[in-house]
Amino acid sequence: MRALRLIAVLFVVLGLAACGGDPKFRTYKGPEVTKVVVYKDARKMQLFHHGKILKTYDMALGFAPEGHKQFEGDGKTPEGLYYIDRRNPRSQFHLSIGISYPNKADIAYAKSRGKEPGGDIFIHGRTGYSGRNKGDWTWGCIAVTDREMEDIYAMVRDGTPIHIYR
Repeated sequence: MRALRLIAVLFVVLGLAACGGDPKFRTYKGPEVTKVVVYKDARKMQLFHHGKILKTYDMALGFAPEGHKQFEGDGKTPEGLYYIDRRNPRSQFHLSIGISYPNKADIAYAKSRGKEPGGDIFIHGRTGYSGRNKGDWTWGCIAVTDREMEDIYAMVRDGTPIHIYR
């Protein structure tokens, strides 16, 4: 009987621990995000369900945002069609989802100039940034607030196209 009580207590404790999961991992039950669109000049990112805008976010970019990312360390955010291709729940910048830069053309161009194209371009939060969190400060990524990143992380699936415009 004592063993059954101990097992019951363990189930209750484990069940309560599971309910207290990390609050940064949210759930989303709304319409599927079918594409992400970034307007670098306007510093806006929009999530779409087909032709309907679901959400619009203000954002920060790389420290040298004008033009398409071409080389490692140039501080530019890529332009063109890419895809969300990975996620990092332990990101230095709260949460992050990866952008498929560089593609074959990006790699070929950089190599033709004897340089590396760079990589590890993400949409991420701001935790971990030691500056004032104002202006363009990333190394080419797209940064939003931590709270916004929690929503984006829940809403956007791997494989979602991302169109990045000047």
